[in-house]
Amino acid sequence: MAHVKAGGTAKGNKDSVSKRLGVKIYGGQAAKSGSIIVRQKGTRVHPGQGVMMGKDFTLYSVVAGLVRFSVKLGKQFVSVLPQ
Repeated sequence: MAHVKAGGTAKGNKDSVSKRLGVKIYGGQAAKSGSIIVRQKGTRVHPGQGVMMGKDFTLYSVVAGLVRFSVKLGKQFVSVLPQ
């Protein structure tokens, strides 16, 4: 018997495409109206003043200004303060 049995090596060779999550505009940086600040799964960061949340938990600014991160009662918030 000089043949080799099939190994099935391609079975665990799959990987998903990364979702590019994370903070896109950091604290102290300027944000335009409609710009994405944080891409996230769930509410790791909550929306504050001048920020809205999309249906996929994306936080985006609704006013132009400076981004500011803060912590209140153990929860992290992001706000956009108009200049």
